[in-house]
Amino acid sequence: MTEFARPNARLSPALVIALALGACSAGQPTVAAARTVQDNPATLNLLDPIFTDHMVIQRDQPATIWGQAEPGTTVTVRLGIDSQDATTDDEGRWQAVFAPHSAGERLALEVVTAQGVAQRVDDILVGDVWLCSGQSNMEFPVLRALNPGSEISGPHNPAIRLLTIAHDSQVTPQADHADPDVWQIASPDSVPDFSAVCYFFARELQARIDVPMGLIDASWGGSQIEAWISADGLRTTGDFNASLDTLALYATDRAAASAGFGVEWEAWWQDAAGTAPWTDEAVMAEPGQPAPAQMGDWRSWDIEGMDRHLGMVWFTRQIELDAVQAAQDAWIDLGGIDEVDASWVNGQFVGATFGWGSGRTYDLPQGSLRAGSNMIAVNVLNTWGAGGMVGPNEAVRLRFADGSTVALAGDWRFAPVPSSIGSPPRAPWESVGGLTGMYNGMVAPLEHTRLAGMIWYQGESNTGRADAYEGLLETLLADWRNQFGADMPALIVQLANFGALADQPVNSGWARVRDAQRRVAERDPRAGLVVTIDIGDRLDIHPPNKQEVGRRAARAALHVLHDGAGTGWGARPRDARRADDQIVLRFDDVEGGLHAMSTDAPGGYEACSADECRYVPARLADDHIVLSLAPDAGPVSHVRYCWADAPICPLYDGAGLPVGPFELAVVRE
Repeated sequence: MTEFARPNARLSPALVIALALGACSAGQPTVAAARTVQDNPATLNLLDPIFTDHMVIQRDQPATIWGQAEPGTTVTVRLGIDSQDATTDDEGRWQAVFAPHSAGERLALEVVTAQGVAQRVDDILVGDVWLCSGQSNMEFPVLRALNPGSEISGPHNPAIRLLTIAHDSQVTPQADHADPDVWQIASPDSVPDFSAVCYFFARELQARIDVPMGLIDASWGGSQIEAWISADGLRTTGDFNASLDTLALYATDRAAASAGFGVEWEAWWQDAAGTAPWTDEAVMAEPGQPAPAQMGDWRSWDIEGMDRHLGMVWFTRQIELDAVQAAQDAWIDLGGIDEVDASWVNGQFVGATFGWGSGRTYDLPQGSLRAGSNMIAVNVLNTWGAGGMVGPNEAVRLRFADGSTVALAGDWRFAPVPSSIGSPPRAPWESVGGLTGMYNGMVAPLEHTRLAGMIWYQGESNTGRADAYEGLLETLLADWRNQFGADMPALIVQLANFGALADQPVNSGWARVRDAQRRVAERDPRAGLVVTIDIGDRLDIHPPNKQEVGRRAARAALHVLHDGAGTGWGARPRDARRADDQIVLRFDDVEGGLHAMSTDAPGGYEACSADECRYVPARLADDHIVLSLAPDAGPVSHVRYCWADAPICPLYDGAGLPVGPFELAVVRE
């Protein structure tokens, strides 16, 4: 591939050796502590926590440095040989912007006040900074990828620097990350737990452009895309305003916001099911089945159907209290729940929380309980793996203001919810299933960071609402470019194959998300697509071949950074044109011709009307695919290729890249 770095951007052998020696002597990099200059013992964290030893700043862009001090303080900021003064605003924030630096430079950063208080950061490289984000396949570490032993032992290029952002979901945008930021030099100590896709991408890209790479991994397994978009960004869609208003209320009055969400949840259930299972009357009428005394994961109950149940289950329990207990403030501890609960006491909504087995505790203000019989109802939603009220038993109890407790373990009843009811609303303050939280806690603190680009690997958690994904992905790109730069390149990793094989046309949320990713990338001149439909594992949602994902992402990056020159992600469908009983599919960016692997009759093509889709025979004709229709085929509104959760896709180009799934409207000639 063509190298796009400028001649003076290459790392000299001497610098590589110096970097390697620095990596050997530095050990585990640490956050740069506040240091003194001119033997002054006074110290203060003047720099934003993102600035630490071993970091990378973006080449060829203005370098923004920012931090904090007492309001009205003037600081002198030195970056390399350049120096500027900056004065803090009324909130104690200061900022200085320096002229761009060239790749390969090695700098020190120092901030000093007039009183001699100072902070210094060393071993800063100038290169390309990439933000890698998404859910578990981006978070997936090198130690779980293919050949982990050799990948971890190295050798590693010390000009690759790593920063992992700790999980943090917040209701409002944060200035700093919850945990200290720590930039690390790539080494056998730092690489194992780092994002495999992000690391292998940088290693492959650096082999072609030879500049330092700074990698920021901000990812969270299971997260939905809505959690990564700012409140302002989500409001542009017009679809989340009520939930965002509830979230804003939650920041100042959690009890009122929780009560409002309870009303929303109850209205959803009554509309979907026509009942009110959280009320005494409903529980008495349909009490459900006895649950095991040691409940745990419902898959382990040895009760028919529960070993395969994904979705919701209602749990209910009655408890007798005396007048003294009922008159007190109290708290209900429900123990660990996997993964989302909505809970009621005596018909009153008390809270909703997400967490894989994390404990639940809800306030019960005076008046929530009553002397005599009290009813507890808990709806548990599980979308993956283990599910239920997982205890331990001793953690499930009522606690009273006088210090006494009443055990709640045992005597629970349960009722599985049919999948036809659908999925409930999620509290907007949830982490993985909520709104804006991960943007607020993990992306917003990056603030003025300049980037070479971003890599987005997410979508699995949105396959249940796939029709909305295209608009949400465009919203996320616009939102992040508003923060990091309007022309920031974006690489989108398309979902890999996972799930059931299909022997007839199916409606697939996975396929719909893949096509949304393709459409967004094709419309966006600064975006590239990474097709992975052939390197997944239909039995494992976390396929280990992240090396090939990284290689394809690097190829797509070169394509985008060269302003679209050449082929970036393989052959792309252009259009579908019908003439009589044939539909011709034409493609762009075909490198080395189209090839149907292991077959002389490429399959996976569907002709669809408004009512149904059906497989149709296909043949290769130069760089086209010709679909043959029956004489009485009737109207065909669109065609689909590889449309399933785990399709078998035989079409490749001459570079060995697969043609990814797509849906195209049919134009009649």
